[in-house]
Amino acid sequence: MSAHPLDNPALGALTGPHAHFAERRGRVLRYPRDVSPWLALPDDPDADDWADLAALVGPGGDAPLAGYTGPTPEGWEVTLSIEGVQLVDDGIAAAPDPEAVRLGSADVPEMLDLVERTRPGPFLPRTVELGTYLGIRRNGALIAMAGERLHPPGWTEISAVCTDPDFRGEGLATRLILAVAHGIRERGETPFLHTAATNTNAIRLYESLGFRLRRNTLFSAARVPEHAEAFADRSWSS
Repeated sequence: MSAHPLDNPALGALTGPHAHFAERRGRVLRYPRDVSPWLALPDDPDADDWADLAALVGPGGDAPLAGYTGPTPEGWEVTLSIEGVQLVDDGIAAAPDPEAVRLGSADVPEMLDLVERTRPGPFLPRTVELGTYLGIRRNGALIAMAGERLHPPGWTEISAVCTDPDFRGEGLATRLILAVAHGIRERGETPFLHTAATNTNAIRLYESLGFRLRRNTLFSAARVPEHAEAFADRSWSS
């Protein structure tokens, strides 16, 4: 296990509060495909772990790896590599919001539609099961939302922060971040979040709210070779 729960948050979540979601093969874990795309490798993956990962994903499949920065086995194609940042609560003014409503399974079609139009990051039909999701509605329509994703022990990630383009500039995202953070704090846990390192506007917003940079990270994915014999060879390179 990592020295700090946030060093490998997907692993911390899937071996901790989200263990009931975990699909496991050896030391490799993943969320169900309709919950979250993220997989979790151990901190020091060996050839057996990569073989187990390949078996979980299947030949030719993409394996999204949250925070993994090490080498990949020979024959695996890196299909995604985005520099990111991890920020943690450092005194944000968390507070409930009177307009925010709890979202559930009945709201998923609207949530998926809002995500499709705003692209805040991965959100799937069962992502809402990962934690509390709050939304703001106007004239019955969902126009903004935010919620909880990775849940390593003692920490909860704020994710899926998005606002309908027609309603941006009203501070709705800020209000929902603070409201979700309030619920996390009420459980005695600490909020954290991720964003792309190039998303400087979001980083400035988060820092203005009281988040601080904890570390740089990486959002990556690697494609399992099409043929089993390609990864049966235990050699790997950086």
